[in-house]
Amino acid sequence: MAEFLNLGKHCSLDGCKQIDFLPFTCTSCQKVFCLDHKFPDDHSCTEFASDSPHVEYTGTKGYSCSFTECSARELMPVVCDKCLKNFCLRHRHQNDHKCEKLEEKITPTKTAEHVQQILASKKLDVNPKRPRGKKSSKTAAKVALMKMKLHAVGDTKIPNFDRVYLQVVLPGGAVSKGTTKPLFFSKTWSVGRVIDAVADRAGISNTNNTGSSQKLRLFSMDSGCLLPIDQTVDALLQNETFFNGGTVILERVTDEVNVINTELYQ
Repeated sequence: MAEFLNLGKHCSLDGCKQIDFLPFTCTSCQKVFCLDHKFPDDHSCTEFASDSPHVEYTGTKGYSCSFTECSARELMPVVCDKCLKNFCLRHRHQNDHKCEKLEEKITPTKTAEHVQQILASKKLDVNPKRPRGKKSSKTAAKVALMKMKLHAVGDTKIPNFDRVYLQVVLPGGAVSKGTTKPLFFSKTWSVGRVIDAVADRAGISNTNNTGSSQKLRLFSMDSGCLLPIDQTVDALLQNETFFNGGTVILERVTDEVNVINTELYQ
């Protein structure tokens, strides 16, 4: 993990100080801020206020978020391919902006059935060794959770009661190689938003919104199955797809890959 210590910069706003791997420099006060505080109004910039009165940016490169009560803007358009509306990075996933074209959510029961169908359709041996049962996985996660809370990082604005801790195996890495990162997320987040957060924290290139043939996806360490990007963390916890304090795998795969061999990531 030592290779990540020198990446990114801390937000200059008192009360935030979170590290951002793609920090923004305010053109007025010249201080560095995170994504949530990049605009002058977001960090109460005194230099900006003293120079000129605030005028909302309406240039051709200002793209406003269509989500209700969100005033965020992006320099590039982020269009949902379902409802064709423009959103900010925080609300770009269907589940996050309550997309009117969102297909019926997969319930925990349907998720379990979907996982079983995937496993039944695969002729390859996903886990040659006998997979660990849910009871032992749950116990191991509880033990790991106590240690993880001491070192995990994440969005400090997430309330403690809302946090879910996961050990994330980074692309091409393995637990034995130490290429993992303890992080915490909100249980209300979608898997897609979790992927974005991991990429930001670890400084990993995220091409999920491009035409790249390979995209970042999350998989269960216990079953090796793909975690649906529109499913919420809370729904997966209720279904016991993984546990608070458990391990998941972040990997670049093509759209056809639904299961991976978890032995390669042990």
